[in-house]
Amino acid sequence: MTSSASDDSAGTALPFDRAEYGARLARTRAAMEAAGLDTLLVSDPSNMAWLTGYDGWSFYTHQAVIVPGDGDPVWWGRAMDARGARRTVWMDDDAIVGYEDHYVQNPDHHPMEALCGLLAERGLARGRIGVEMDNYYYSAKAHQTLAGRLDGCDLVDAEGLVNWRRAVKSPAELAFMRRAARIVQTMHGMIAEIAEPGLAKHLLVAEIMKAGTLGADGHWGDYPAIMPLTPSGMDATAPHLTWDDRPMRAGEATFFEIAGVYRRYHCPQSRTLFLGTPPQRYRDAERAVLLAVDAGIAAAEPGRTCGDMADAFFDTLEAQGFSKESRAGYSIGLSYPPDWGERTMSIRRGDPTVLQPGMTLHFMPALWLDDGGLEITEPIVITETGAQCLTQTPRGLVVK
Repeated sequence: MTSSASDDSAGTALPFDRAEYGARLARTRAAMEAAGLDTLLVSDPSNMAWLTGYDGWSFYTHQAVIVPGDGDPVWWGRAMDARGARRTVWMDDDAIVGYEDHYVQNPDHHPMEALCGLLAERGLARGRIGVEMDNYYYSAKAHQTLAGRLDGCDLVDAEGLVNWRRAVKSPAELAFMRRAARIVQTMHGMIAEIAEPGLAKHLLVAEIMKAGTLGADGHWGDYPAIMPLTPSGMDATAPHLTWDDRPMRAGEATFFEIAGVYRRYHCPQSRTLFLGTPPQRYRDAERAVLLAVDAGIAAAEPGRTCGDMADAFFDTLEAQGFSKESRAGYSIGLSYPPDWGERTMSIRRGDPTVLQPGMTLHFMPALWLDDGGLEITEPIVITETGAQCLTQTPRGLVVK
C-alpha cells in the first residue's frame, strides 16, 4: 500500500529554477535512451537531489527517484519523509509516494516490495529498468528483492548514468560552488589564526565546524559529506583519520582536509599546518608538490584529458624525487554522506575523460610520509582558457 503527501503549507523553495531541473531531466532521458532503458531507479541521494531538489537526511532508509520514459519523475521513500519531499521537490503531490513504516528495518518485509507494487500501479514494471548497482545506498537485498518480484523485467546496471550528466556545472551551480569556496577559504583562515600548541584537537574541530556552518559573505554553510579530517603527527601518515581530544604539539604537522558547503555543493580543500620549524624533508616535499600542482593546473585545458593532467603532475613530482601511488583528484559538486566526490572522472594516468568548461575537480596531490602527511590541494574549475582555482587560500605549508 502507498500513500501520497498532502499539502499543508506554502510552496516549495527550490535552489534552482524549474527550467534547470527540466534540462537535467532531458539530459538524463537522453542517456537512458542511449542505454536502452525504459525506466531508471535513482537511489543515490546526490542524484535524487540533482534531478528533483529533494533534500533530507533520510538516506539511511530505502528511497529512490523513479524516472520513466516520459512525464514527471516520482519521489518514493518512507511515508514520514514524504512531507520532506513535499517541502523540497519541484513535482506535484501525485509524484510523491511514501511506503508504510512496517517495511522499515523489518526482516520479514523489504521496502522494495512496495516499490515493485508502485511500478506495477504506474505501468512501469516492464522492459529494461536501470538501477545504480554500485551505489552506497542500493543494497544486495534491495536488488535481490527487485529481481525476485519484477518478473519479465530486465534489471540493467545504470551506475554512473546520472553522475556523468552532473559533470559539467551550469552557471547557477558554479555560483553555488564559488560560495562554498569562500566558506572553505574562511575556514582555513580561522585554523591558521587559532591553532597552537596545547589546543585540544576537538576544540579546534568545534571551531572548524562552527565556521563552516556560519558560512561566508552572507551565505550560510551546509553540513559536509565528510567530517573534518585533521590528523597530527604519525596519525597523519594515514589519509582518513578524524580527531580526538589530544592537544596539538610543537614539532608536529597536521593536515586539515575540510570542505565548505553551500546548499549541498561542496568545495573541499586541504592545507597542512606545522607548529614550529619544519624539517627539511617537509620543505622538500612542499616544493615538489607545489611544482607538480603548477604543472597539473597548466595541463588542465579544455580538450585535454584527466590523464594528461595526471601525467603532468606525476612526471613533475617524480622528477623531484617523490612518488604517489593514489590518484591525484576527482570530480566534485553536489554530494551527501559518505563522500563529496561525484564518482566519475579521476585525475590518474590513463583516464580518458576530456576536460570541458564547467567541470569542477578537487586536485588532491597529497603525500603521506613516514612520519606525517602533507596535503596542499586545490578545488578548480575548467574554463574556456584553462583551469582556475576556486579559492584564494595561500598555497603552501602553513608554518606557525
